[in-house]
Amino acid sequence: MSAIRIADLTKRYGEIAANDGISFEVGRGEIFGYLGPNGAGKTTTIRLLLGLIKPTSGTAELLGADIRDRRALTAAKADLGYLPDTLGFEERLTGREALDYFARMRGDDRRDELLDLFEPPLEKRIETYSAGNRRMLGIVQAFMHDPAVAILDEPTAGLDPLKQDRMHAFLEAERDAGKTIFFSSHVLSEVQRVCDRVGIIREGELVALEEIDDLLERGGKEVRVQLAEPVDEAAFITPEMIDVEAVDNTVRFTYTGEAAALLAHLVRFEIDDVGIGDPQLDDIFKHYYGDDGATED
Repeated sequence: MSAIRIADLTKRYGEIAANDGISFEVGRGEIFGYLGPNGAGKTTTIRLLLGLIKPTSGTAELLGADIRDRRALTAAKADLGYLPDTLGFEERLTGREALDYFARMRGDDRRDELLDLFEPPLEKRIETYSAGNRRMLGIVQAFMHDPAVAILDEPTAGLDPLKQDRMHAFLEAERDAGKTIFFSSHVLSEVQRVCDRVGIIREGELVALEEIDDLLERGGKEVRVQLAEPVDEAAFITPEMIDVEAVDNTVRFTYTGEAAALLAHLVRFEIDDVGIGDPQLDDIFKHYYGDDGATED
């Protein structure tokens, strides 16, 4: 059984479709990245999954519970960890008091383990916390009851590089232990590093749903060619080359064809150096949204 199943999920506000017939599943023991620019519909999907708003049509299941069945969803959410983008802690409480409150509601089997990893200043009032300390406290509260599924919105926002690396390693360990992680992020390198699959949403519609490796492969190869003399673009550039940049003797491009065809083409020219590598996820993302597409929600 999938940890999350979404079927033709639609949420409309008048004529605007915040989610428009979205369908996908997230398996148990999977890290799933959910990407899209501001206003694409990522937060709407999360709010629907949590039962905070009702769908216009279609449905979704969280750990087998239909989101339209409030009693079943409430029971399922006992095994859910949630880290919102905006953390709504009571500002006058200390970090310890806030965690005590959540522990009374859901349990705290892993509190000490998580505090060793993320170290928020427990004796200080939350109103004095930095953005990073708030995020670390949020991570602890999301995972301290050892949930089977975690829904995370911008999980590393505000964390320093060391804590980001620690969070990535933690998420990979949770996945390896059979936990399911669903998170939205605008940090594309983060998604590329830790996710098994990615869904890309645009204007309420799912425009890509693929394994990370497949998405990178379909994105072509990043190529840099150093020629012995200034390039003759008419003779050098082929239809399989996109995003071409030619400056003097150097040509950079994404190659979408077969590797053998590229090599056969390049041997026709006098070349001083050539480099071929995998594309980055943010370059592929531009193919869906263009250079000015935002990647924050």
